[in-house]
Amino acid sequence: MQADAVKVPLVIIGGGLSGLAAAIRFARFEPGVVLLEQHNKIGGLNSYYYRNKILLETGLHAVTNYADPSVKTAPLNRLLRQLKFKRQKFETYEQVGSEICFIGRESLQFSNDFDLLRSEIAGKFPRNLQEFDKLVKTVQSYDAYREQPFKSTRAILSDLLGNDLLIDMILCPLMFYGSSIEDDMDFSQFVTMFRAVFLEGFFRPAGTIKDLLELLKNHLQQFGGQVRLGAQVKKILHQNGTVSGVELSSGEIIRCDHLLSTIGLDETFQLLDRQQNQDEKVRLSFMESIFILKPESAHLLPDDRTIIFYNANKRFQYRSPANQLADLQSGVICFPGNFQGSELGRAPELRTTHLANFEGWKDLYCDKERYNNQKKQVAQNSKKQVEKIIGNFSSAIIFENSFTPVTIERFTAKKKGAVYGNPKKTKDGDIGYSNLFLAGTDQGFLGIIGSMLSGVSIVNRHILPKL
Repeated sequence: MQADAVKVPLVIIGGGLSGLAAAIRFARFEPGVVLLEQHNKIGGLNSYYYRNKILLETGLHAVTNYADPSVKTAPLNRLLRQLKFKRQKFETYEQVGSEICFIGRESLQFSNDFDLLRSEIAGKFPRNLQEFDKLVKTVQSYDAYREQPFKSTRAILSDLLGNDLLIDMILCPLMFYGSSIEDDMDFSQFVTMFRAVFLEGFFRPAGTIKDLLELLKNHLQQFGGQVRLGAQVKKILHQNGTVSGVELSSGEIIRCDHLLSTIGLDETFQLLDRQQNQDEKVRLSFMESIFILKPESAHLLPDDRTIIFYNANKRFQYRSPANQLADLQSGVICFPGNFQGSELGRAPELRTTHLANFEGWKDLYCDKERYNNQKKQVAQNSKKQVEKIIGNFSSAIIFENSFTPVTIERFTAKKKGAVYGNPKKTKDGDIGYSNLFLAGTDQGFLGIIGSMLSGVSIVNRHILPKL
């Protein structure tokens, strides 16, 4: 062992929400955890940046899995107990309501009251209500966390519902918020997202994502855990199926008893110098644009919708656009200020999200001028598409900014900017090493609450029992 190498009980690679939650959970029992983040701020996919002195959030359209404090078994409340947060002190603001809008065809409203969605389906798809109720019972009783082979959600819904339009409308928000597979979802993932979005619903914590990250970091440090920023891992040191530590880009070596990686399966294999899977499915990524309006222009935006999931095609297509940089025929429109009782203290804002072509953006990136021009053009076209749905707002914009799949890859190291990671998930976190485990997106828990529960569950399952 090098003289300058320190030894700690647990090293966590990746300072996103999964890594933070895992570190807090472990630090409650053993304070020697070290969380390594290669960038100058924590958060990963859910972080923030500044432009023109304006704080802009990445991720955090809304948090899924809302639950009242009285529902002890709800994922949100279970998570807070695991992290030793008092639910009463965790301030939340529920959505005002959201919509699935298939332009020129049908729309469905939903909220944190599931009866709204059911009544919408009863009124607009009355022949399918009985089958929909059967689907809900299946979702409520299904064990989504059991290891099992891939099951096609589209095939299952086709048998259960038999209505292509209704199937597409149900899948639209769930895919945008949690599918790593083109035009389908593993049924276990569908069940998880159906519960998170429809049965539980959306909320925002108080403040910005920066406030939430600071809260988590401070909580970790109070337990004795350590966060190291600008600490890029160069390689994972291992022999005969056991990890002994990590080497940083600086040359520093940190020895450890256990290692938890939250950066993704292939990204972890790269640090292990293991051969990558060359025959993999398409990885899905997105382009997002943020539009800030004049303070006096709030009336130009709807105040009764938190998120609008829209589709302008005859059939909803969820796939990487082959011959264009972004698919503007479907997308997500989010109004981050539209939460009940929330006083965010900022100008009116909306955000648009579309499936995007990583290779197309990557090819452009070598010519920064062309890349930036195309980014502006796609954002302009996105505005035009969105204005067909909510009305004109462009004249009131005082600032806008966009990021592409290339941006996501650069700042999160997610391969090909794939927000939802590898299409193949490793549900038990075991990737073939005695003391190295995987948590986060590629473990299969998605969304902010899911990602954090992923970190907690892997620590509980594989690491704490060995203390």
